[in-house]
Amino acid sequence: MAPDTSPEADVRQAIDDLIQTATTYDVATLDRIYHDDLHVVMIDHEHNLNTANKEAFKGLFASKRDAGDQPMNTWAKFHSIDVNGDKAHVLLSRKNDLSGVNMDLTLSIDLTFQDARWQVLREVIFLKPEAA
Repeated sequence: MAPDTSPEADVRQAIDDLIQTATTYDVATLDRIYHDDLHVVMIDHEHNLNTANKEAFKGLFASKRDAGDQPMNTWAKFHSIDVNGDKAHVLLSRKNDLSGVNMDLTLSIDLTFQDARWQVLREVIFLKPEAA
């Protein structure tokens, strides 16, 4: 953590970095942001559930990069950032086409402070079609 910022500001910066990295398909940097024990759970508006570990989720971004996809939308609205020691939780909304269709996403992200940086340990993502 930077000595002259709050823990909440540091976590916010980690999530901002995650958004910039993921939306440009920078898989090498994602490897550093995602904890080795990353667990991702995605549920869509039809109640379909998908899960992924670190390698599988990085693979999703690698496939978009390799397909030459344009960078995704970086829009985000933070609803809450809670920090308790070396653990943090962030609740935010996003808009992007991670699944190939424009979607509104609600994300619940758990982070841990390890190896001198905040790392994403778990993401729970609810996808719904973007409002018209």
